[in-house]
Amino acid sequence: MSEFAGKVCVVTGAASGIGRAISVELASMGAILAISDIDEVGLQETRRLLQMPETNSLMVDKLDVSQPDEILAYAERVKSALGSVDCIFNVAGLTRIGTFATSDVASFEKIMDVNFWGVVRLTKAMLPHLIESKGRIVNISSIFGIIGYEGQSHYCSSKFAVRGFSETIASELSVHGVSVTSVHPGGVDTNIVRLAEVDTLPSGVSSKSDVENRFKNAAKTSPKKAAEIILHGAAKRRRRVLVGGDARIVSLVQRLFPERYNAILSRLFARVT
Repeated sequence: MSEFAGKVCVVTGAASGIGRAISVELASMGAILAISDIDEVGLQETRRLLQMPETNSLMVDKLDVSQPDEILAYAERVKSALGSVDCIFNVAGLTRIGTFATSDVASFEKIMDVNFWGVVRLTKAMLPHLIESKGRIVNISSIFGIIGYEGQSHYCSSKFAVRGFSETIASELSVHGVSVTSVHPGGVDTNIVRLAEVDTLPSGVSSKSDVENRFKNAAKTSPKKAAEIILHGAAKRRRRVLVGGDARIVSLVQRLFPERYNAILSRLFARVT
C-alpha cells in the first residue's frame, strides 16, 4: 500500500506542471487531497484529471500564497473539511528574467512573496496538524537553490532561502516525528519560463521566445517523472531530493568546484546541447 493512501495531502501550485503531476499521482495512490492555485482555469483542469468527486476526499481552492490572510483561512478550511493534515507539498512558484542591476526591488519582493514567504506561511499555518500527524513537509526549491545563475538573482535568492529554511526546520522538527524534504529539480518541462515576466533579457538573447526555446531544449524531465521522484523521496522521508540527471550533475560539480562551477557548467552543457 502507498505511504500516501488515506493521507490528507495539501498541494499548492496544482494548476499545472509539477504541482498538477503530484496531485494526479497522489490521487492514484488513494490520498485525500486539498489542491490549490491562483490559476482557476488550470486548477479545474487538474480537478478533471484527478477523476475524484469533490466530497470529503477532495478540496479545490483558488489560493494566492503571497497573501497571509488567505493562507490562514485556507488552513482552517482544510482542517475543518478533511481533518488533520499529513503532508504538505509547497509547489507554487514563479520566476522572472533579468539581472540584479536592471531589476527593481519590487521584482524581488514579488518572487520572495510567492516562492519563499508562501512556503514559510503555509508551513507555519499547517504545522500544528503536521506535528499531530507526524507528517511530511515537501518544499520545492530548485537546482537554482544550489547554484547561482546569471539573470536569475531573484529566483535563485528565493530558492536558496527555501533550501536553508527546509534544512533548518528538518533538524528542528525531527524530534516531533515530522520530516522535511527539500526538492531540487533540474530542467522540468513546465510553463514556468513561458509565464515569467521580463525585466531584461540575458546577454546574447534576442527575445523572450529565445529564452523559452533554450529552456525547452534543456527541460529533459517530464512533470510526471518529476512527481514520481519527489513522491518516492517524500515517502522515504529523505531530506534532499534531486530531480533529473542534470540536477545530479550540477550538484556534483558545485560540491567539487564551489568557486568555479559556473564556468565549468557552461562549458559542459555547451558540449552536450
